[in-house]
Amino acid sequence: MKRSIRYLCLFAALSLELCAARSWADEADSTQAKAKLAEVRGRIAALTNRLGGELKLRDALNARLREADLNITATRQRLDRLRGAQAAAERRRGELRAEETRAQNALDAQRAVLASQVRAAYMIGQQERIKLLLNQSDPASAGRMSAFYGYFARERSQRIGEISERADRVRQLVDQIDQTAEKLQALQLDTTHEMADLQRAREERAAALAAVATQVNNGNQELSLLKREEQAEESLVADLARVLQDFPIDTQQSFEGLRGRLPWPVQGRMTARYQEIRANAASSGLRRNGVLIETTRGAKVRAPYFGRVVYADWLQGLGLLLIIGHSNNYMTLYGHAEVLYKSVGDWVAPGDVIAGLSDSNGAAPQLYFEIRAGRKAVDPKVWLKAVP
Repeated sequence: MKRSIRYLCLFAALSLELCAARSWADEADSTQAKAKLAEVRGRIAALTNRLGGELKLRDALNARLREADLNITATRQRLDRLRGAQAAAERRRGELRAEETRAQNALDAQRAVLASQVRAAYMIGQQERIKLLLNQSDPASAGRMSAFYGYFARERSQRIGEISERADRVRQLVDQIDQTAEKLQALQLDTTHEMADLQRAREERAAALAAVATQVNNGNQELSLLKREEQAEESLVADLARVLQDFPIDTQQSFEGLRGRLPWPVQGRMTARYQEIRANAASSGLRRNGVLIETTRGAKVRAPYFGRVVYADWLQGLGLLLIIGHSNNYMTLYGHAEVLYKSVGDWVAPGDVIAGLSDSNGAAPQLYFEIRAGRKAVDPKVWLKAVP
């Protein structure tokens, strides 16, 4: 028996050691994964900075356009946060007002009950207890009635206390509503300022875009610009394909099985198709590697599937661009955004908002959408659902 107990104790101790070792190993693996992720993020950040630096050296006007676009996305992010805070403050004010109404109704009910008790006491007389004792000939009955009036008096006292507490609560709620209203007023003022900043940033972008268009004053120059844009994208995709070899994006969710079933990133209609010859490039045969989807102003771009953000910055020809890495070396690209809501390394799931399009007046915004199998572009229409 003692030997069995000894074996059991030894087995328990070994089990505890194994569990501790497994826990330590998991922690070490997690630490290594985080270190690897930080390293890859650094490499992507260096790649982004290099692209920006090369752009400044090569093309001052496009560098100016990049800066304008980045200013817009930063302003839109601040504006969205302010609008979210405003909505939360409005909800809180509504909740406080509803609670104030409930508290006021309860207070009115308590006052009504107390008023009925006071009226009853008045009908009996201001000194009802003494009057009752003097008029009663039966001592037992007098005792019962005295106890009853004692309960009656304590009930009135309790009602008065509850009314006082309710009144204090109502005053507190009114104070909180006033504070929330002041906060809302400050948020609305900040939002107005951010809207003005956003408008200035958009005007700066329009001026930069006009300057680029002015610089490209003949067909040869425009063709050269289109080729540089295509080269910039191909170079970025090639660099990212190399980086992704060390980037932990395996979601255990196969991307290949989604052919023909992939949700559209925005609701809209396809205005330019895969491999369609680009405008003003008929002689060169330059074709699109993705599609353009026209949608409503201010539309939110949603991730169609699981993955991890591997690029979130500006790229010549595509503007603000977000790239998601998926399993099996697939990538999806989202260009012409006005605001990016995700950063490099962020996990995304189907339906997550990853970017937003312009909500300014004018032509309907168009999202550029592209799918890559490794470095090779594939037709998004084959992968997307038939109806957006």
